Amino acid sequence: MPTTTQVDSANTPIVLDLSGLAPSSTLTTGANSDQVQNTQGYMDVLVTVLPIIGGASPVLNQTLGVWVAGQNVSFATNPIAGIDGSAGAAVLTYNSTVNSLRYAGGAIVTSATSGLPYFIQPFSIAQLFGGIMPKFWSLYVAHSQANALAAGQASLFSFNGITYLTN
Repeated sequence: MPTTTQVDSANTPIVLDLSGLAPSSTLTTGANSDQVQNTQGYMDVLVTVLPIIGGASPVLNQTLGVWVAGQNVSFATNPIAGIDGSAGAAVLTYNSTVNSLRYAGGAIVTSATSGLPYFIQPFSIAQLFGGIMPKFWSLYVAHSQANALAAGQASLFSFNGITYLTN
C-alpha cells in the first residue's frame, strides 16, 4: 500500500523590512514584501515570522496585522491597489483593499510598554486561499500603534514550501 510523506523545503527569506514602519489609523499605509512566485509547484507554504518589536509608547488596543495578497499573474503587471510585487512602502488606494486581502494574523497592544515583541504564529498560504496555492503571493503589514515600529527589522519573515511524495 502506498504511503504519502510531507516534504518540506529549506527556509527561504521573504524580503520585507518593517524597520521604523509608521502607524496608519486606517491600516492602509504599510509595507509589502517582494512577490513570491510558486515556480516549484508547492502544494502549500508555511510562513514563519520572528517577533516584531513595537515602538515607543504604544497605545492600548491598537493593532498590528499581517495580510496576504494572492493572484495568478505577477503583481508587477497587475498591482492590487498599492501592492506591486516589490518590497517597500505600500499605500493601499482604497480602504476596502485591506478587507479584500487574506488576514494571516496579528497582535493587539495590551501593554503601554515600549519595545515589546509581538508574535505572529506561523501560517499556511494555501489555507488562506481555500486550500489552493496562488501562483504569485505577497505579504502586507500595517499597524495602528501610536509610534513607528523599532529599527532593525529587515529579516523577520521566511517560508518553507511543502510538497508530498507518494511511495
